Amino acid sequence: MPYLDAATPESAQFVQEHLNDAPERVLFKYQGKVSFDLKFAVQQIAARQKVAKKLPSWTARTDLLFPASLSLEQSSSEETATFKAKNESGQRMIDLTGGFGVDFYFLATNFAEGIYCEQQAELFALAQHNLSLLSPDKFTFHAGDGLAYLKDCSRPFDLIYADPARRGTGNQKLFKLRECEPDVVSAWPLLKSKTQRVLLKVSPMLDLAQAWAELPDIQQIQVITVKNEVKEVLLRWNSQRSEFQKTVEVVELDGNVPPFQFEPWEEAQAETSYGEVGTYLIEPSAGILKAGAFKLFGTRFGLKKLAQHTHLYSSETLPVAIPGRLFEVVRELSPRKQDLAEAFPEGKANVICRNYSLGAAELKKKWSLKDGGTDYLIGAQIGLGYKLFWCKRRQ
Repeated sequence: MPYLDAATPESAQFVQEHLNDAPERVLFKYQGKVSFDLKFAVQQIAARQKVAKKLPSWTARTDLLFPASLSLEQSSSEETATFKAKNESGQRMIDLTGGFGVDFYFLATNFAEGIYCEQQAELFALAQHNLSLLSPDKFTFHAGDGLAYLKDCSRPFDLIYADPARRGTGNQKLFKLRECEPDVVSAWPLLKSKTQRVLLKVSPMLDLAQAWAELPDIQQIQVITVKNEVKEVLLRWNSQRSEFQKTVEVVELDGNVPPFQFEPWEEAQAETSYGEVGTYLIEPSAGILKAGAFKLFGTRFGLKKLAQHTHLYSSETLPVAIPGRLFEVVRELSPRKQDLAEAFPEGKANVICRNYSLGAAELKKKWSLKDGGTDYLIGAQIGLGYKLFWCKRRQ
């Protein structure tokens, strides 16, 4: 039975009635007892549960349908899609790799015309169904190769968006742009000839230097984090902007910290100051580490780095609005069991190791520590030695 044909009013009502139930129990309990496609209904229950926080406005709609788990995992959240759409507007935009349609929907909101392209037939039908309900008669749909469609277009676009597939044969992950589908590196001259702006969503694992090596025209790379996790890396090109002005911007969507923006030459020329542990320890955010702003982070906030390869910093004063986690040092600890037992009598501590002789899991096992509580045990290399610190979280 075709995917969309399995969606009936009866199955939709069933899904809503069992949204808070365990999908596997629903499948077992109602097997052979309903007239609609039970597996499809259970899949919709599981999908809605999985993305309830990721796509709240979509899951609030009872008439929308959701794909299998892999497409949901690869889909942007409403939060990141809204960020991408910020300041994007114009007459025409095209999404070459429409997928589930979340990015396309939010990006196309402020354009007079949006064109959605997708090669996978089932995913195309699903997205067309949903997008037509969300914004009737607003979008144009093309089932097929987005690059081939773009090549035949005679009118230019204000924005071209693509999220190249990053899984190859055998489902292995791909990190080089040229290896992804579509190959935006080979297609770059075509993209530039058809638009004023290009926005690419690439693997969070992509090395930023690799991105510029493959697409030297890119002017801006944005590292997007949520809850201290790198969610997306975005590459931007604008025909109105100098190709010699390159910037990296780290954006934390869930905090009150201003974006951390810099040009690559600033990091290259920055000088690191080293020092011992003071009143506070600072761990840069995941976005700062991804962006490689190891020297500039310390320079801008007046911090001392503990060691060249220990990405922890120290300060005697309390930094304000800093992109990272801030800890107040209670005292240094010796690696003796008695000292650790006195500091953590309940056997609980959140362990962080940065360039330490042991990993966090090994350290917890060695000293029989469990995660939890308000205490932190931070291990780090400082100079030629290794030290442990009992800390409290301040930010």
